Amino acid sequence: MSALASVADVVSGACLVVGALLTVTAGLGLVRFPDVLSRMHAGSKPQAFGLLVMLFGAALQVGWAGVPVLVLVALFQVMTVPVATHLLARVSFRTGAVDTSRLDVDDLSSTLRRPAEPAGADDEP
Repeated sequence: MSALASVADVVSGACLVVGALLTVTAGLGLVRFPDVLSRMHAGSKPQAFGLLVMLFGAALQVGWAGVPVLVLVALFQVMTVPVATHLLARVSFRTGAVDTSRLDVDDLSSTLRRPAEPAGADDEP
């Protein structure tokens, strides 16, 4: 075994461990944080970064043949996590799941309101 291969194995192993730890901390944040916005942050940022670090470690192991697939996985993750988090934040804010008393600045309250109730929604049938 060459010295370069053993260095790649050590770096790959370190990337996999660091990525796994970041993903575990994301899961712990989902359980421990008190409100929706904090949980969204914990579920998106460290999880996405942890996956990217693990993909880098995997790329060191699989060689050039598997790198295009790993790059596609990374691109889809980087493109979809912010969009999904943004949509979840909007839905949470509109449905009243966000505790606005915990916010320092609330820029959405004047622009993003709950949709109006349909006429006759409160009437008894």
